[in-house]
Amino acid sequence: MEANKRIEIMDTTLRDGEQTSGVSFLPSEKLQIAKLLLEELKVDRIEVASARVSEGELEGVQKITQWASQKGYLNRVEVLGFVDTPASVNWIVESGAKVMNLLTKGSLNHLIHQLKKSPEQHFEDIRESIAYAQDKGITVNVYLEDWSNGMRNSKEYTLSLIEFLQGQAVKRVMLPDTLGLLAPEEVKSYFQEITQQFPNLHFDFHAHNDYDLSVANVMEAMLYGAAGIHTTINGLGERAGNAPLESVVAVIKDFTDFEIGIHEQKIFRVSKLVEQFSGQHIPANKPVVGENVFTQTAGIHADGDNKKNLYFNDLMPERFGRQRKYALGKTSGKANILKNLEELGISLEKEELARVTQRIIELGDKKERVTTEDLPYIISDVLQNNVISKHISIEGYHMTHSKGLKPTVQLRMKIHGKSYDESATGDGQYDSFMRALKKIYKSLGKELPKLTDYHVSIPPGGKTDAFVETVITWDYGKIFKTKGLDPDQTVAAMMATEKMLNIIENMTYQPEKEESTYYGNEYRAVAG
Repeated sequence: MEANKRIEIMDTTLRDGEQTSGVSFLPSEKLQIAKLLLEELKVDRIEVASARVSEGELEGVQKITQWASQKGYLNRVEVLGFVDTPASVNWIVESGAKVMNLLTKGSLNHLIHQLKKSPEQHFEDIRESIAYAQDKGITVNVYLEDWSNGMRNSKEYTLSLIEFLQGQAVKRVMLPDTLGLLAPEEVKSYFQEITQQFPNLHFDFHAHNDYDLSVANVMEAMLYGAAGIHTTINGLGERAGNAPLESVVAVIKDFTDFEIGIHEQKIFRVSKLVEQFSGQHIPANKPVVGENVFTQTAGIHADGDNKKNLYFNDLMPERFGRQRKYALGKTSGKANILKNLEELGISLEKEELARVTQRIIELGDKKERVTTEDLPYIISDVLQNNVISKHISIEGYHMTHSKGLKPTVQLRMKIHGKSYDESATGDGQYDSFMRALKKIYKSLGKELPKLTDYHVSIPPGGKTDAFVETVITWDYGKIFKTKGLDPDQTVAAMMATEKMLNIIENMTYQPEKEESTYYGNEYRAVAG
């Protein structure tokens, strides 16, 4: 391996990545991605389109080339062209681009069965395309389509094509594993052979990921002579996609002495934008950019990280503009929760931490998704529950809600060890619940407080699986508030009401009216 050799990164998200099933970038989206790739990530080159595809494709390339021309990046913007003199070259000239990646046949199988031409005819057509491009001021790189199959099954033809190109005005020869069929040892063998035979040519390697070997193959190609690597953001591309830029960059940085100009800290930001524009969701466990890859779930891992970063590796999230997280769920230990509390600037007493941990484990057993943003709500709920003596509880309920019909609730309450059943219909599920509750209390000769305010909120982020916190204000001679927390808004309100029932069961009547929040056996006035 040549130490300190610089590897070019050519990103083809906008061309090969757009061949992902269902992906089609708008011209304005192409421009935004191109800007991020060249200015933020600092990739060396970008391949932005295929010639002659559509008017929309032409418009997209023109937007990019106009911007790139102003910035001095025009020689870093490339367009795929075909051996069809003069059509592709003329299209590229009209687009404003200055570099053509000419697609030739890298295997005898493709040449015979697709073009139905002899090698001599194909070489002459290639010569004509390159000459015409030169005449129009276009720089030419050459793809050898199906090169991997060519090296396996028609090596004599494939090597003769490279030898022919050595005598042409070609800047780079680009070797694609078009079907993603190579094993790493084959990549090593083929690159050793080609770079020894043609030491003065610049070779790019273009890997596909059909066997999930694209990054391993990229490693071998670099170690044995490739001067450039092709990637896509998030591994976009047809079938199983291309070599993902984010993984390739991490591997080059951590396992080789090669130099690249990529700004790692921008990777996650660009990845998320491409995810949004492409509509292709990033798997949660995708290396570097997946939602979960810097999240420790097991409490023992968080504990180890607290002691001496025992579960860290060189893939530190800060490298990629991310942060390490500690998941909350049924495998969470106190260490996980402490990490999240530190992030929020919250500290709890030992007993309080134990109760919060238990509550999170209970929620995890229900398969509820618990996030850092949920923690303040859970803490508030747990701490308020702890200080209220619980003589009254909702033992069971059944709610119905149908279009065109009023909601109904069947309710069972347990009051001082005895069960009471009632049902009621109301204007909403919570109204139905309250009507049933009033019937039970009326049968006991008791009155309920007056509900004066009802407030619902969710943690930041607005996700549909978020917890709902319901805060209800009651007037019972004294104004006080109770909270309920649950993924279901109505259940959260019922839990807040259950707390209210226990409070009024134990509270001492105080005639002066002031707005208060109940904290166990005392009230504290609420400012303002």
